[in-house]
Amino acid sequence: MKTDAQLQQDVMAELKWEPAVHAEQIGVEVKNGVVTLAGEVGSYAEKWHAERAAQRVGGVRALAVEMQVTLSEFGRRSDTDIAASATNILGWTGSLPAGAVKVLVEGGWLTLSGDVEWQYQRQDAADSVRYLLGVTGVSNQIAIKPTLSAGVVKSDIEAALKRRAGADAKTIAVEVQGSDVTLSGTVHSWAERDLATRSAWGSAGVRNVVDNMNLVY
Repeated sequence: MKTDAQLQQDVMAELKWEPAVHAEQIGVEVKNGVVTLAGEVGSYAEKWHAERAAQRVGGVRALAVEMQVTLSEFGRRSDTDIAASATNILGWTGSLPAGAVKVLVEGGWLTLSGDVEWQYQRQDAADSVRYLLGVTGVSNQIAIKPTLSAGVVKSDIEAALKRRAGADAKTIAVEVQGSDVTLSGTVHSWAERDLATRSAWGSAGVRNVVDNMNLVY
C-alpha cells in the first residue's frame, strides 16, 4: 500500500510524463488515497488528459477535479462558432448515424444529446468534439437505445469478461435489470476496473453501467 506522499509523487511524475499536460500548472494533493487535482489549464482536452493520467497511477482510490479551464485570447470562440464546428465534425464521424447527435453550447460548455445503439458510438461523439478550440467542457448525455434482452446482455458481458480479464472475471458479478448493468465484486487495479466497465458497455442495448466494484491492492 502506498503512502499519501508516495502517491502524490507518482501522480506528479505521471503528469510530467503525459505530453498533453503542462504539469507545472497543476497542483496535486492526496489524503487517504484520494487525489485532488487543482490549478488552471489552457483547454478542456488538457484537463481531460490530466484526469486520465492521474487515474493510471496504481493506488489512486478516488479522484477529485478542481482544475479550471482558462482559455487564451486565441482560444476563445463564440458559442455559435463552437456549435457549428461540433455539428460539422459529428457529421464527419463515420460511426454516427446522420442527425443522431444534437449539440448545445453555453459558455463554451458543450452538451451532446440524442440516441445511438452502441456505447462506442456515444464515446466516438465525445472524442470527436473534445479537442475543438474554445470548448471548456463536455457533457455526454447521449442515450443508448435498448436492443437486446437482459439475459442476452448478461451472457455477452460475462463472455467478454472471461475473454479479456481471465481469472479476474471470476471475482466480478454482473447483474442486468432492463438496460442497466451493475458490476460488483473486486478488481486489483484501475486498468482491470476500466476493462470490466468497457466490457459491459460493449454489449448492444446497455444504457447505463453502475460500478460497485471494490478496488483491492
